[in-house]
Amino acid sequence: MPPLFMTQISQILSKIPFPVYLAPMEGVTDRAFRLQCKRQGADVLISEFISSDALSREVDKSMRKMCFDEEERPFGVQIFGHDEQSLVTAARYAEERQPDFIDINWGCPVKKIVSKGAGSAILQDVPKMVRLTSAVVQAVQVPVTVKTRLGWDSGSKPIVEVAERLQDIGIQAIAIHGRTRAQMYGGEADWSLIGAVKENPRMTIPVIGNGDINSAERAIECKNRYGVDAVMIGRAAIGNPWIFAQVKARLADQEEHVPTYQERAAMVLQQLRATADEKGERRAVLEMRSQYAGYFRSIPHFKSVRMQLMAATSIDECERLLESYLPPVGF
Repeated sequence: MPPLFMTQISQILSKIPFPVYLAPMEGVTDRAFRLQCKRQGADVLISEFISSDALSREVDKSMRKMCFDEEERPFGVQIFGHDEQSLVTAARYAEERQPDFIDINWGCPVKKIVSKGAGSAILQDVPKMVRLTSAVVQAVQVPVTVKTRLGWDSGSKPIVEVAERLQDIGIQAIAIHGRTRAQMYGGEADWSLIGAVKENPRMTIPVIGNGDINSAERAIECKNRYGVDAVMIGRAAIGNPWIFAQVKARLADQEEHVPTYQERAAMVLQQLRATADEKGERRAVLEMRSQYAGYFRSIPHFKSVRMQLMAATSIDECERLLESYLPPVGF
């Protein structure tokens, strides 16, 4: 790969004091949600993960997942797969969309992904992981990054070696979730090994830490304690996109803003309408149901309204319900 491209990710990130990523999450980080997080301060966005097999077959749903707005930059398209040819084909399709980078998912722990040899399954065969990643790096000019985990289980956590080897074949950044595949999303994320990767004197590419970043305080703690170049926030952002604004405030030594009820209701409606524009109203209303608990957490006596929102079938109905609630003073 030409040297010009070897520093692009570092150049992008160097323009941001301390980058905060929105983690790619299937069924969550669609364009409407990504834009919501971007407007709240998320620095780097990544698509939902996209099957390389589906892209190589030009499946329309998967092709559409690569679409993004200029407002979303810096933006990466994330692909996953287990076959070299389909991964290369997918990466080339992604490159045509002109994202800022392509990310390979070597971390998804979900059984249906792992059973096909994709996602975190590759952590059982590091040489294959290196070979497939190298094929993608060599196939495209856009920078390639990787998201992975510490290892397969408690007896196999080769992340320090993995990070070195992936850097050596040309990836430009690595995001590490501080759990093994066996842990799935349970237990606590182990940041000590993420820190070990960052402290490795051979590592020169950015190291992004992921796992249990559920508050601005925790984000700053991980930055200071483990020295990572960036953090990635996933589940804590669901129904809580202002977590990015709170991290930014904490970084700037400013007071964190807790949005009022009216601000939260406005964000919900904005997200509903944006999702409807892309996927249709019915699907927008259904998908939003998983985020109400987050959006209105700590709002007093809101449960009955939330239950009605869960049963609503139109955006107009959601809007009426949100307008019907009178928040107490201070909310």
